[in-house]
Amino acid sequence: QVQLVESGGGLVQVGGSLRLSCAASGRTLSNYAMGWFRQGSGKEREFVAFISRAAGTTKYADSVKGRFTISRDNAKNTVWLQMNSLIPEDTAVYYCAASSTYGVSSRQNDYNYWGQGTQVTVSS
Repeated sequence: QVQLVESGGGLVQVGGSLRLSCAASGRTLSNYAMGWFRQGSGKEREFVAFISRAAGTTKYADSVKGRFTISRDNAKNTVWLQMNSLIPEDTAVYYCAASSTYGVSSRQNDYNYWGQGTQVTVSS
């Protein structure tokens, strides 16, 4: 098993930036593809970003493309989500998740392990 803990959330003004971290313990992170998802108040959880095991492939939701960047360091067992040019619609609880499946995936059912989430609030 792998345990995931997100951090780095907070309150930021429109146009600002935040960097979320996801620290893994248990099995080494290199065994898993990783994803970030988010859930706004009253909304369903949605895909944000994906990164493959060796970081060779990334995928983003259209709503964050060009503003968010996912990265990882397997030696540090950590995944990051750099979020720039934040807008109020980015307000949500952000979750990192680990997937043992192969190939690019934005489907929640492909992810085996989830963190507890970190709140991001973008104020106007």
